[in-house]
Amino acid sequence: MPKAPLPPSPAAVKARRRWIAGIAATVAVMVIGLALLVRNWHAPPAPPVVNHSYAEALEQAHDGKPGAARVLYQQLSRTDLSDIRRAGLLAELVNYPSTQALKILDGDLKRSVPLVQQAAIDTVAALVPEAQRSVLIGPLLEDPDANVRYSAVRALLGLTPDDVGLYYGTLQDAATDYAHFLAAQPPSGQSQTQLARLYINQGDMPKAFDALALALKLEPDNVQAELALIELLDQQGQSDRSRQQLAQWLERHPQSSLLQHALGRWLLRHQQHEYALLALAKAVELEPENNDYRYDLAVALHDLQQLEPAQRQLEDILQRQPANRRARILLIRYWKESGQLQKVQVLLAELEQLNPDDPALQQGL
Repeated sequence: MPKAPLPPSPAAVKARRRWIAGIAATVAVMVIGLALLVRNWHAPPAPPVVNHSYAEALEQAHDGKPGAARVLYQQLSRTDLSDIRRAGLLAELVNYPSTQALKILDGDLKRSVPLVQQAAIDTVAALVPEAQRSVLIGPLLEDPDANVRYSAVRALLGLTPDDVGLYYGTLQDAATDYAHFLAAQPPSGQSQTQLARLYINQGDMPKAFDALALALKLEPDNVQAELALIELLDQQGQSDRSRQQLAQWLERHPQSSLLQHALGRWLLRHQQHEYALLALAKAVELEPENNDYRYDLAVALHDLQQLEPAQRQLEDILQRQPANRRARILLIRYWKESGQLQKVQVLLAELEQLNPDDPALQQGL
């Protein structure tokens, strides 16, 4: 009679249990992994990892701190930004051009969010050369939202027909529609001044003069309307009348930096550079924080062969606003002219810290 098999030893029982538990754990891991894989087939891609907050990125870009472009692009890659925050970041993009920046702008122009689209239009108008601007903005001349269409009109209105290119006819149609819209609104100084610009674009000078006259009748102290009238008179060959109008306004508002700057620009157009310099310097004196005025003063100084004072004005801009790319690029050129290559290298190194993909660096400025 055969012997009954001996019961397994306690050690063997434990080993078998461990083996069964291991198999069960492996199967469980495989099932979970398969479930995750199936889910990921249908899930959207994970959002990019963002290492900085919106406020940090905005501050870094606005203040021109090292790495500003990278964190700005990183924030604009987020899908959870509010529209108003996105619009705020797009405004900072003006100082950080690159291929990536153009991709961001192109995407936001197509976003179908009017606030974001209008911010992108303004940034393109400030960032992109005139000959390329219509390629990005032109399609929005037929946008379903009227405010977006009119923003596109304003951005393209001053371009030549060659720069507008294929969108010339569309621009004229949209500008006419915009003019009809403004004419149907209760008149105001702002609306009539904009209407005058549209009439000028259409070549209808009598209507442009009428619109500006109405703007000033409604708002006698509207400086923008008056400056538009002065410029229109000058363009129409009425330089003496234009100068008289400007002198009258300066007599009424001698402390207006805007009017002093306009006088400087008028004198430059009429080749009176030394007098223009005085007016532009006065504008900067009245409003020292206005970097646009200081930039124009630097250019005027340079044109009169006053290179060192021009450089100082640009250096002052960069001390106040390190992110100001336009001033930095011009100062690099001026330092090159004077042979100060060490200072050129410092400015280029700072630019590379801000935005290593800046086209000026790629082109070997």
